[in-house]
Amino acid sequence: MYKKEYSFLKEVDSLALANVQLHLEKAYKNFFRDPKVGFPRFKSKHHSKNSYTTNVVNGNILVEDKRIRLPKLKWISMKKHRESAENCCLKSVTVSMEPSGKYFASLLYEGYSCENQAADGDYSNAKILGIDYAMQGMAVFSEEIELEKAGFFRRNEKRLAREQRKLSRCVKESRNYVRQKKKVARCHEKIRNQRKDYLHKLSRRITDQYDIVAVEDIDMKAMGQCLHFGKSVQDNGYGMFRNMLDYKLAWKGKKLVKIDRFFPSSKKCSKCGKIKKSWDYPKEYTAARVEMRWTEIEMQRSISVKRQEGCWQYKLSVSGQ
Repeated sequence: MYKKEYSFLKEVDSLALANVQLHLEKAYKNFFRDPKVGFPRFKSKHHSKNSYTTNVVNGNILVEDKRIRLPKLKWISMKKHRESAENCCLKSVTVSMEPSGKYFASLLYEGYSCENQAADGDYSNAKILGIDYAMQGMAVFSEEIELEKAGFFRRNEKRLAREQRKLSRCVKESRNYVRQKKKVARCHEKIRNQRKDYLHKLSRRITDQYDIVAVEDIDMKAMGQCLHFGKSVQDNGYGMFRNMLDYKLAWKGKKLVKIDRFFPSSKKCSKCGKIKKSWDYPKEYTAARVEMRWTEIEMQRSISVKRQEGCWQYKLSVSGQ
């Protein structure tokens, strides 16, 4: 009924409009289920994600080696990320556009039966790794692991500031303004891709080498708001790193254990288990010694987290669960 009033809706795929209606219904259900979610809002014209979803009906979507055909569109050339598994049925396609102007199509298949890698493992001789968050270098590990230099936003900050400065001098909505805005978006996209690539490689290396990984359950959003450390805390993507470890370990039937955030890992000795009330430094300590001492504390926290995981494993085996 909206097509009579708004004629431009006839130019859009009808299944895309149906998916928008389903998303709206889901938003209302979430609001009435939990009012904290918030009342559904209109999409922003400037800061919304440009995407739409369409379903496969009567072969209206076709995918070949280097091209794809969508409803109301011709054949479009594409770069396929990987081949789909055999005996799978294409269900839907979600097309999204990045601020840099790149288009991505996410294909949803049904009927893929992956190999069950989550078999019951033997943890009697399991290799355990303790990980604790650190402002410098993203994390400290209980064992020596080679890390590349992170902090990708800090490294590209000067270039990003230069491009943003050029954007501020352009006349809004002009041709140069649109062109420069895409350059700024490409800078952000490069930083995001560098961070994801680094975290994927690191999480995969840890997943292959260790059977149980213990991390501290830290609220990264609250830590970023504390003392105005948001840029430094969120630069390395520690929360994303934990999520990657979670699903990659689950794929291989391994364990990720989250230690309570109130566990005294900083004050607890990793050898004797004694808890020290506070860390006080003598007045004659220099800045270099304090920094070295804090490095020792971070290493001790990761070892304490690892030992806490060892106690959990012992309790689990004794209780027979």
